[in-house]
Amino acid sequence: MSKKNLAILTVLFTIILDQALKIYIKTNFVLGEEVLIFDWFKIHFVENNGMAMGFEFGGKTGKLFLTLFRLVAVSAIIFWLIGNIKRKVHNAVIVGISLIFSGAVGNIIDSVFYGVIFDDSDYKVATLFADEPYGNLFYGKVVDMFYFPIWTGNLPDWIPFVGGDLFTFFQYIFNPADSYITIGVALLFIFSKHAFPKEEKDVKEFTEEHKK
Repeated sequence: MSKKNLAILTVLFTIILDQALKIYIKTNFVLGEEVLIFDWFKIHFVENNGMAMGFEFGGKTGKLFLTLFRLVAVSAIIFWLIGNIKRKVHNAVIVGISLIFSGAVGNIIDSVFYGVIFDDSDYKVATLFADEPYGNLFYGKVVDMFYFPIWTGNLPDWIPFVGGDLFTFFQYIFNPADSYITIGVALLFIFSKHAFPKEEKDVKEFTEEHKK
């Protein structure tokens, strides 16, 4: 398989999977509803207006800025991916960049379109292509559902500031798109010699020059 086809298939498969799961959750779960899969893994439906892990900033202005920033970032990632395909880098790098692209696009779709194609999920299951959508274009909420409360307990008292408090690991709820970005970054880190060969060469030359 060519590197171009590898990138296309990775992007198409992951975005379709991300959106299929989000639409399923949105049209079958009430906000806050959860299903226990294992003691350490739940499907728990939440929505957020902001960044990964539910962080938010700046109200509506911040939300719009974040969406526009993601659109610009996606454009840069496309050029980065095309450049690496032309360089014929290691397949793991192609997959890594493709996953980062898919993750960004997956959450952009939520942010841009979900506000105008869904009604809200408060106390009821949402309707796709609703007559009265919950928001406006560019102001959709990102759907999250993966929750891994692997351990819950009180932290030791000797830990500064949070000692003795109840703590859950892992407490953040995320979606497939978030996981794509994490996996993609991990692949680029593991195969950094293939992903950033010029940068590593420059550092080596700089180090050797200063040894003289």
